[in-house]
Amino acid sequence: MLHGHPVIDADSHKCENPLVFGDYIPEPYRQRFSVVRDRYGEQRFQILDRDPRTGRPDFARVFLQPDGYGKGTYRPYHAETTIGGLFNRVRLEHMDREGIDHQVVYGSVTLAFSSLIDGELAVALCRAYNDYIHEDCAAHSGRLHPVGVLPLQEPAEAERELRRCVEVLGMPSVSMAPNVPQPHPAAPDRFPDIRVPKPLSHPDFFPLYETAQELDVALGIHGAPGVQLAGGTSDQLDSFTLVHVFANRAMQQMALAKLIFDGVMEAFPRLRFGFLEAGVGWLPDFVHSLHEHWEKRIRDLDPSVEPGVAEFLLEFARERHGGSRDLLRKTRSLLGMLFLPSEEEVSAEEREAFLYEHPRLTRDPREYVRSGQVFFTIEPDDPAPAWLPAALGDDARRLCGMAVDYGHWDATLRDCVRLVAERPGIDPDYALRLLSENALDFYGPRLRNRIETQGALGQATYEESA
Repeated sequence: MLHGHPVIDADSHKCENPLVFGDYIPEPYRQRFSVVRDRYGEQRFQILDRDPRTGRPDFARVFLQPDGYGKGTYRPYHAETTIGGLFNRVRLEHMDREGIDHQVVYGSVTLAFSSLIDGELAVALCRAYNDYIHEDCAAHSGRLHPVGVLPLQEPAEAERELRRCVEVLGMPSVSMAPNVPQPHPAAPDRFPDIRVPKPLSHPDFFPLYETAQELDVALGIHGAPGVQLAGGTSDQLDSFTLVHVFANRAMQQMALAKLIFDGVMEAFPRLRFGFLEAGVGWLPDFVHSLHEHWEKRIRDLDPSVEPGVAEFLLEFARERHGGSRDLLRKTRSLLGMLFLPSEEEVSAEEREAFLYEHPRLTRDPREYVRSGQVFFTIEPDDPAPAWLPAALGDDARRLCGMAVDYGHWDATLRDCVRLVAERPGIDPDYALRLLSENALDFYGPRLRNRIETQGALGQATYEESA
């Protein structure tokens, strides 16, 4: 507890026990999910996807990807949290020691489900995981709050699974990938080496957003390196360390920009999106760039502006002072290059789409960041919250929540609550927002109700000394 308020870890992870999880996968899909050792001796999950070249369910895909561009982690274990990620008894002991009352629990292998081609397989795996994590956390439902995962390859099924997660399983939120990788149109048989993203702003997902808004349930967007999502910069790197530096940040920046610029946040003003495990230090510069491009390329764009023929010729003649040889020939050549119309024509609709790329963006992108529609997580040792309000204004105090990343190799567990509460530049009210209230605002009434109705606030011991 912190001043009588529950301390919430807004994004931690389950390390799925394959001996248990496999029992939830229905036949015939169960035989397509296994644990293997790669040639480096690392443990990996193997999923037999549908081969885009043949259509057969025998395309062996290994996660996290062990080699090549965009490769995944090696030695992914954390000295303290790996066993706790598998077994809740240890997890709860750590929570008590650190002063964490509640954890919102996301999956680990689930981060790869959205990269599968086989939509039916993705649906089966997501449903199996949601049942598994619901039962895994059921004995500790007053403190552990599992988040479901959606099969975005099949938007209609994703909508149905969203309703089941919320209305049947009682989950406070669901997670989704920042994009759905697709075969490149120019190289359909080279997937996943060559892939393009289907963005979250695609109209296929609008019914899902309508349902989420109706249910007042938050959507936690969670990417990962090494699972062959469209990773931007990280797809050009071949060492895991650098892939990890760029992957989550690049994917979340793309997702955030598309949801704003393609009008999703305008169309669904009560829908809340969480951009998780990507930090927040980059946000001020990124938001400024979105604002600048909206201002200069959308709001104030005048497509009629280009150099006039007469003005161009006059200044050209003045600059050359009459000293250029064959001035007439050069002038004719320049006029041909710059001012004669193209022999190819486009329709009025095509020209409109060319000039006005984001017609659904009607407001400054900064307004969506300030509106309460977005949420970000920070690791306990992240210094960014101390200066974020200076960069984005006082509304920035409501943007972030603490995330330990429990279960993964880069978790910050020891003194995690204290690192946030006692950081220079963080006053007590701001610490309360980072450790409690911002997460409650993002996850909304479903998490608040679980906390209030399903058990005590836990055994956390941290209180800032007087």
